[in-house]
Amino acid sequence: MLSILTLIAGLVVLVVAGDYLVRGAVALAEKLSIDPLIIGLTIVAFGTSAPELFVSLQAAFNGVSGIAIGNIIGSNIANVLLVLGAPALLMTINCRENGLGASLAVMIIMTLALMVMMWFGPLSRIDGAILLLMIGAYLGWQIKAARQCGLVTAPDYHDEVVDLPQQSWKTTVFIVGGLIGLPLGAWLTVDGASHIARMFGASETAIGLTIVAIGTSLPELVTSVMAAWRRSGAVAIGNVVGSNIFNIGLILGGTSVILPLDVDQRIVSIDMWVMLAAGLLVVGLAHWNIPIKKSGGLAMLAVFAIYIFSVF
Repeated sequence: MLSILTLIAGLVVLVVAGDYLVRGAVALAEKLSIDPLIIGLTIVAFGTSAPELFVSLQAAFNGVSGIAIGNIIGSNIANVLLVLGAPALLMTINCRENGLGASLAVMIIMTLALMVMMWFGPLSRIDGAILLLMIGAYLGWQIKAARQCGLVTAPDYHDEVVDLPQQSWKTTVFIVGGLIGLPLGAWLTVDGASHIARMFGASETAIGLTIVAIGTSLPELVTSVMAAWRRSGAVAIGNVVGSNIFNIGLILGGTSVILPLDVDQRIVSIDMWVMLAAGLLVVGLAHWNIPIKKSGGLAMLAVFAIYIFSVF
C-alpha cells in the first residue's frame, strides 16, 4: 500500500512541478524579451516532457532501464491513443494543421531510428548523441523555416501555458519549485514503481510502459482535453506530435548519453512496433484529413485498454 501511495505522490509532484517550471520559465523568457517563436518551440515543448525526462534519468541512475525506456515507449503510445482519444469524446479533433506534415515525417524518422538502435542492442552513448543531434537539427530547422515564411511569432503557446506569474519573486518561486519538485517526484515515482513491480511480480518494463507512462503523459492529456474544451482541436494533435519527437530525441537521447540503457526483449518484439503503429495512425489521419469523432475516440481508448491489458 505504501508503494502505491509513493507512486501516486510521485506522479502528482511530477505533474505539478512540471507545470510550475513551464509557467515560470515562460514568464522569465517573456520578461527577457526572448523571441516567442523560441519560447513556443523549445521552452514549452521541453516543459511538457520534463516529467518523462526526470523519471527516465532517475530510473537510469537506479539501474532500472525497463522503467527508463518503457516510460518513453509507453508515453508515445499513450500520447496517440489516450491523449487524442480522450478529447475526441468532447469534440471532433481535426487532424489537419498547417505545417504539421514535416513534423509528422520527423516523428516517424526518429521512431524508426530508435527502433533500429533498440534492435541491435543497448542504447549506447553514441545512439544517444545521434538522437540529440536529430532533435537539435529539427528545432533549428523549425525556427529557420518559420522565419523564412515570415512567421515572427509562434502559434499562441498561451493555449498550453496559462496563468503565468507576473511578479519576479513568483517567477523565481515557480522555477525553483519546479526544479526541486521534478527530481523529487521522479525519485518517488521510480521508487514506488520498482516496489510495485516486485510486489506483484510484474516486470519493471511493464510498469514503465503502463502506470509510469500514463502518469508522465498527464500534462499532454490535460493540455489536449482543455484544448478540446476550448474548441481548439489543432492544439491537441500538434501537442502529441511535438511531445513524441521530444520524448525520443531529448529524453531517451539525453538519458542514454549519460547512462547506456539495456533494452528489454519485450520492447523489441512488441512495444516498439505498437509505438510505430500509433505514429503511423496519426500520419494517416493527418494525411487524409480524417477527423477523430466520438466513435473514433472510443475506438482509440478501447485499443489502448487492450494494449495495457496485454502488457500484464
